[in-house]
Amino acid sequence: MTPELFMEWSLDAAFVMVMVAIALAFVRLALGPTLHDRVVALDMMTVLIVAFCALYAIRNDDSAFLDIVIVLALVGFLATVALARFAERRLMMREERGEDIKEDRDD
Repeated sequence: MTPELFMEWSLDAAFVMVMVAIALAFVRLALGPTLHDRVVALDMMTVLIVAFCALYAIRNDDSAFLDIVIVLALVGFLATVALARFAERRLMMREERGEDIKEDRDD
């Protein structure tokens, strides 16, 4: 087995694993049941898309995709922080109204 063949198989396996993980994260994003689950699933999907772009850059030996990876990671981080802030404010508003906050379900 040559190193090139091993690298090709490794990249194929990594692509498959990343795509399966994205599909599972999408299921969690769609099903919830809470806002916190959805925020974590969205953050996970962002990280997995960053990984997909990095794998694509390695496979095609194209460093331009690494710039996309950096920008996407930064935007994903900022989106996660914004969604966490939204969830915190929503919780504070419920506390002010005196609502019971045992379960923060969206349904």
